[in-house]
Amino acid sequence: MTKETKEYDLRILEAFGTYGPRNLARIARELRINAGSLRKRVKRRSFPEVFLNINVYHTNLGLRKCVVFADAAKGNEELLYKSMKIPDYWLYLSRCYGTYEGCLGIFTIPVNKETKFKQYLRELEKSGIANNMKSFWSTCFHTVNLTRNWFDVENKTWMFKWDGWVEEIRAKDKEPRELPLTLIDPKEYPQLADFMDVFILKELEKDATVSFTEIGKKAGVTKQDIKYHFEKHIIQHGLIETFQVISFPFEKAVSDFYFFTFWFDSEESMRRFAVSLLNKPFMRSIGKVFGENGLIVQLYLPRVEFREFVDRLSELCRLGLLKDYWYVIQDWRKIERETIPYKLFTKRNWLYDHDAYLKELGALEKAISS
Repeated sequence: MTKETKEYDLRILEAFGTYGPRNLARIARELRINAGSLRKRVKRRSFPEVFLNINVYHTNLGLRKCVVFADAAKGNEELLYKSMKIPDYWLYLSRCYGTYEGCLGIFTIPVNKETKFKQYLRELEKSGIANNMKSFWSTCFHTVNLTRNWFDVENKTWMFKWDGWVEEIRAKDKEPRELPLTLIDPKEYPQLADFMDVFILKELEKDATVSFTEIGKKAGVTKQDIKYHFEKHIIQHGLIETFQVISFPFEKAVSDFYFFTFWFDSEESMRRFAVSLLNKPFMRSIGKVFGENGLIVQLYLPRVEFREFVDRLSELCRLGLLKDYWYVIQDWRKIERETIPYKLFTKRNWLYDHDAYLKELGALEKAISS
């Protein structure tokens, strides 16, 4: 998607994020377009470099999010990447550079296995593969889908209104702005799914438009069975955080992905900052550091706008609205996503083989010394 982006396509992508890509009839009504044509466009994947999937609300599956940043020992960059894939519960993994020259990973760890996972990270650091690691437990990540905010319809290009963004954060609302549910510290991590629910979630993570018939064939059950589990379990138990519309609104050749951590003196400052990001075109996702006034944010920006963004962060620090921040730049060549590890879900419990993970890590460690 480039500066020649059509507003028509943007309206459709925005509606996908609002109503979900499975609800094409409603989208067609809301946008007053032909439903048949819209279905054909989705079926033919007529939107360039657009991926439609779901984000699972892992909290209601008894899973806790952990974000890990790791420095690689010189020469061990690839070994570090491999070692972070050993625990079966990684969801997102990327090489990165900047504050950390190594890897970043997002994991979902079964409740009561947090200590085991932290032990694995300590052993990884001791192994000599990594020099320095930092990890944060977080809430689920809130997806920020693309909207037409900051899009200049007349010129068919994006306008980066940085000064207006700062004023938006500074402005005192008449009523307090609330964080989305996904950015509020959970009080518990209930396990509300059965195996079929998890299987369906896995398929929707790959493609949110996949038919119930197709999922049923893979699972060996009927379309009606899948429909029942989706409506009565997945939806009613809140197992989906949101539908996610992955797109690239700016030229990929001159843009980068970044992961920022932001720290605040107060919950109010953090809330105002987070809410200001919920409709910005450069945003991807936001997670809150558990128990702290901190945010972990992924964004996608043209390089020519990056310094403008950092300048505004500096201004927010001077104004006392931001305490501190640091960031890493993601390496486009090495980014992977993984679905929920459904094969490890049995008898409504998650299997976590800590000893096997340590054994595999030990084998990698031997590769260094050999």
